[in-house]
Amino acid sequence: MGGTPHTTPEPAETIMPPVRPHLSVVPDAPVAFEPEPIEEIPADQWQDKALCAQTDPEAFFPEKGGSTREAKKICLGCEVRHECLEYALAHDERFGIWGGLSERERRRLKRGII
Repeated sequence: MGGTPHTTPEPAETIMPPVRPHLSVVPDAPVAFEPEPIEEIPADQWQDKALCAQTDPEAFFPEKGGSTREAKKICLGCEVRHECLEYALAHDERFGIWGGLSERERRRLKRGII
């Protein structure tokens, strides 16, 4: 067969130049970064902003058959209404108006009816 005869390669040390770490193109490993701890905000801090905290709680926990209209009206203007509803759903609140919904409405929401 034609071609060049098989030759044994030279040892690697004669092909590769000596290692010079001070000339390395690989950057040093990054220094570990320790961020300052972020002040943890309590999960229920939204309650401090809730309009219901400034009104009569009986409006939000009416007697059976009592009107929920006033409580729901207050909820409509509340900036933390969504947080309130999320809290009620997560904690399975069974009484009162939370996030503008009654217990029955929250159950229906959980089942996907609303």
